[in-house]
Amino acid sequence: MTAIKHALQRDIFTPNDERLLSIVNVCKAGKKKRNCFLCATVTTERPVQVNVVKVKKSDKGDFYKRQTAWALRDLAVVDAKDAVKENPEFDLHFDKVYKWVASSTVEKNTFISCIWKLNQRYLRKKIDFINVSSQLLEESVPSGENQSVAGGDEEAVDEYQELNAREEQDIEIMMEGCEYAISNAEAFAEKLSRELQVLDGANIQSIMASEKQVNILMKLLDEALKEVDQIELKLSSYEEMLQSVKEQMDQISESNHLIHLSNTNNVKLLTEIEFLVNHMDLAKGHIKALQEGDLTSSRGIEACTNAADALLQCMNVALHPGHDMLHAVKQQQQRFSDLREQFARRLASHLNSVFVQQGHDQSSTLAQHSVELTLPNHHPFHRDLLRYAKLMEWLKNTDYGKYEGLTKNYMDYLSRLYEREIKEFFEVAKIKMTGTTREGKKFATLPRKESAVKQETESLHGSSGKLTGSTSSLNKLSVQSSGNRRSQSSSLLDMGNMSASDLDVADRTKFDKIFEQVLSELEPLCLAEQDFISKFFKLQQHQSISGTTTNEAEEMDGGTLSRSYTSGVPQTISSEKDMIRQMMTKIFRCIEPELNNLIALGDKIDSFNSLYMLVKMSHHVWTAQNVDPASFLSTTLGNVLVTVKRNFDKCISNQMKQMDEVKISKKSKVGILPFVAEFEEFAALAESIFKNAERRGDLDKAYIKLIRAVFVSVEKVANESQKTPRDVVMMENFHHIFATLSRLKISCLEAEKKEAKQKYTDHLQSYVIYSLGQPLEKLNHFFEGVEARVAQGIREEEVSYQLAFNKQELRKVIKEYPGKEVKKGLDNLYKKVDKHLCEEENLLQVVWHSMQDEFIRQYKHFEGLIARCYPGSGITMEFTIQDILDYCSSIAQSH
Repeated sequence: MTAIKHALQRDIFTPNDERLLSIVNVCKAGKKKRNCFLCATVTTERPVQVNVVKVKKSDKGDFYKRQTAWALRDLAVVDAKDAVKENPEFDLHFDKVYKWVASSTVEKNTFISCIWKLNQRYLRKKIDFINVSSQLLEESVPSGENQSVAGGDEEAVDEYQELNAREEQDIEIMMEGCEYAISNAEAFAEKLSRELQVLDGANIQSIMASEKQVNILMKLLDEALKEVDQIELKLSSYEEMLQSVKEQMDQISESNHLIHLSNTNNVKLLTEIEFLVNHMDLAKGHIKALQEGDLTSSRGIEACTNAADALLQCMNVALHPGHDMLHAVKQQQQRFSDLREQFARRLASHLNSVFVQQGHDQSSTLAQHSVELTLPNHHPFHRDLLRYAKLMEWLKNTDYGKYEGLTKNYMDYLSRLYEREIKEFFEVAKIKMTGTTREGKKFATLPRKESAVKQETESLHGSSGKLTGSTSSLNKLSVQSSGNRRSQSSSLLDMGNMSASDLDVADRTKFDKIFEQVLSELEPLCLAEQDFISKFFKLQQHQSISGTTTNEAEEMDGGTLSRSYTSGVPQTISSEKDMIRQMMTKIFRCIEPELNNLIALGDKIDSFNSLYMLVKMSHHVWTAQNVDPASFLSTTLGNVLVTVKRNFDKCISNQMKQMDEVKISKKSKVGILPFVAEFEEFAALAESIFKNAERRGDLDKAYIKLIRAVFVSVEKVANESQKTPRDVVMMENFHHIFATLSRLKISCLEAEKKEAKQKYTDHLQSYVIYSLGQPLEKLNHFFEGVEARVAQGIREEEVSYQLAFNKQELRKVIKEYPGKEVKKGLDNLYKKVDKHLCEEENLLQVVWHSMQDEFIRQYKHFEGLIARCYPGSGITMEFTIQDILDYCSSIAQSH
């Protein structure tokens, strides 16, 4: 074991500046026995560090390697397992318990004893040594001996100790002075002994020489002790003298502490009292204002407002813990509650009286607005009520039940008032639209049948306020056999259940102005009321809102509002914006049905009025949505706009249905079809109405539907026509459509304009070819035979040698068509064309010119065949192209 110890010291610990003090050969308990060494080491440098190092033999050779090291200060328990019997097992408790089995009990005891000594010498910490023999721990050794052991010669602990550098140097110097030390060790030892004796003698002489000085020093020490005794006696007397003073000072200190504590308590008590007095004391002036303040004058309202705010501050003060237990605080809070209840009751009663009075005052001025198409102005009433806005906010925060009751009463009174005003206003608007007096009499200038107007007015002005009549069926179109376009249109045009002679542009303009005035009066009325509601009832207009629409909002009554709030806290209404919209719906519940009635009346008067209403309503909806897209006005006008758009679509559908039901007289020529002229009138009117309108897209869609229906109906009439050729019907009507679209320049109908022009051109050419036919019939048959021979392979120069097509036969045929006969045939053709065409479209000269060109083309074709097939024969027609031009011009001028 000694050899292993020296080897470990040399190979492992000396390079790390450590000294190996004890070693034990161990293996882990309960496992395959793989031996290793536990080493107790200390460092050579200060401060000394004590470690327990685990060393094991390397698997690759015979050398040892350092595996694990624990600091001795981390060791908590050393368990030797048995203090009496020999047992090689022991446990070391570091961060966890390590169980070991030593190779022998002696090595284990030696290692544990070394650990105990190192702990005593270097650490002095509490390490529990359990199941360890007391002899190993040296507990029976006195403390002085322990100190001597702990601080004595290290060779008692260490079996081996290396020389340090100083010791090696001294030994070398000594051995140099005694060269024979190595060869004669005894002589060297004797020499050292003699030198030691000399030194001992010198020390004894030095001690004896210093005995006199020691005696002197002892005397001085005795004198010093006497002085110390005297000083102690004086200090004792001083302490007795100061004892009474100390007691007095202690009493003074205790008294000062009590005074300071009392002052601190008094300051805190004063602070609490001042807090309660400053925050829970209501001025007498405020109390008087709440109890007796005048709620009719501006000064009294201001005083009541200030008093109510002060009362609210007193009631909402944040009391410190324990204040609510004070009797005075409870009394003051009860007093405040009584004042609040009393003033809230007085304020609610006064505002209810104001609401009622306003309804009576406004009704008294209603008669003066009945003649004019205007709505009464509520601004003075709003201005007077807004003086109470702050008090309403106070009431909302302090007593929501009374605030809710005021809200309900305001809606009840105002809804009845607005219903009377709005119904009277719409009555005046309907009278102005129909031209009747309020007693149902007609104005002398209204160009309508009295019975029809009276019946429509009575049906629209019934007690229910809704339309009871139905739109009359459209009259069937009939085509007149004679007369000009104006008389024809006046008898046929029936676009909106009214004849063209009954309603003109002036009537429609009048309706447009009345409808615009109605919307212009309603819009500021609703906006002003909504603004007043938000300010007076302190409701925010710009919060996020839920998706509930006006149609879905139920009418609010007291029960609805009560269910919406519990204990003054909103429960089901998602925002105050919803409440504004619900209040507006309750107050102005009659606007939407009245607007629908007015729209129905306008549609009965003239279905073209739906164009005006669509433009006006769209503009007002767009304006309202820019202000607030979810407001009552925006939603209501949006709902009405749906009805207007439905009427507009119905107007378009009726016109298309009317085209489909058109009937043509079998005995008269067709001319320009009525629905073609009606489309022109509709397009001209629509372009003037929808100029720069927001709903232009709706008109463009209607244009597409109408023009396609016009095209189909023209085709249908042309196919059914018996008096007028199909090509003439198509040519004239598509020419009229093309001219209309070219004049109006409707961008969405560019394709239809090109199609109309193409149809007009195609049918003009077809009519010309069909009507002109073959004016030189025999000559035409002759040349058709010539062309047939050429097609069979006969050369053109050899055609004249054919018996049936020789020059003599050609001359016979040409003689049958002198100029006089040609002119007569053209004159008859002109008369035939004149009978087919109508005067309105004035296409006679265009058709006649096309026929002239076609005739000249045939003439040139014949001349070309003569020149090619009969060269040098000198055969020519008996009339020239110039003669044809003269004939056509003369015939046109004569007619």
